[in-house]
Parts: sequence; structure tokens; C-alpha cells
Amino acid sequence: MDDIVKQAIAKWPNVPACYGWLGLDARGHWYLRDDAVQLQGGFAVARGTRLEHAKLIEFIHRNYEADGEGRWFFQNGPQRVYVELEATPLIWRLGADGEPVAHTGRPAGRANECLVDEAGRVYLACTAGLGLVHSLDVEALARQIDQGRWTPREVLAADLPGAYGFVPSPQAVAGPLPA
Repeated sequence: MDDIVKQAIAKWPNVPACYGWLGLDARGHWYLRDDAVQLQGGFAVARGTRLEHAKLIEFIHRNYEADGEGRWFFQNGPQRVYVELEATPLIWRLGADGEPVAHTGRPAGRANECLVDEAGRVYLACTAGLGLVHSLDVEALARQIDQGRWTPREVLAADLPGAYGFVPSPQAVAGPLPA
């Protein structure tokens, strides 16, 4: 977490959290979801505007983490902005060496398990958490499977949040916000 963010938290410790305003898609792209977009429905229905500003995305990546309840958030100064997830909190890209790296640029740590869901999506459970393998890297991972590095285990996508401790929609868990 950035030092300036830590200083802001110390200065303003009681800023209410923000729900529904930020989403992460299955390819590691961030989406801003204003009031009008949120009124259209959840992240699966209405994504919002894709963020393109490189410095803002880098700031989000440096300040993205999970709380003790498995809700992933971006710490924006003193305010936590909880993230709506299309798939998983991390999206893995495979490096030239075949090792996964998160969409944020952080290393995955040790990869422990390979999973395939009912739609054919591939996940890796790593020290850093569960992540969906980016669609552009599935072929490279398939080669690793063919070479015997992985034996994929079949799973249901709906079971992953409970099994791996993440909340896909912190806003849905928080319930309706006061008007």
C-alpha cells in the first residue's frame, strides 16, 4: 500500500466504505460504475466505463487487497472501494517462464492447484490466492498440462468463492445502501 494512502487512513480513519463503484472483469480490466450504471443492475449486467488511464490503474494495482472477510477492495486514500468481481479477484498471466503473475503485476507465489470449471475456464490456486487464467494464456497452460505439470481438477464456478474465500459482490453482501 502506498505511504500516502496509509497517511490518509491515519488522518481520516472513519471514512465510510464505497460499494458497487468499481468492477474487475475476467481479463483484468477495471470498470468505473457510476450511479446510472449501478441502477441498471450488478456488474454482470452493467459493467460501466473501462478505465484506461495508466497511472490510475497502477495506483489501483498497488492498493488492491482483501479484507478478513474475503472482500477485495482498492484503498483510495482513506476510503475502501470494494470491487465487484466478474470471475475471481486475481487474473493470472503466464510469464515467459510459464509462471503466473497477477494482473496487478504481483507474483502469484507457489501455484498449488489447477482447476477447470463447467465452462472450460481454467484457474490456478496460488499462494497469493485464486485466479482465473487470462484467456490469452490458456493455450500455454494447456501445454503445461500436456507436459504433466498439472492435473486439472473439475469444479463448479459457483463453488469457488466459498472454497477459496472470496466475495464476488461485496455490494450484494452489504445490502442496499442508504439513500
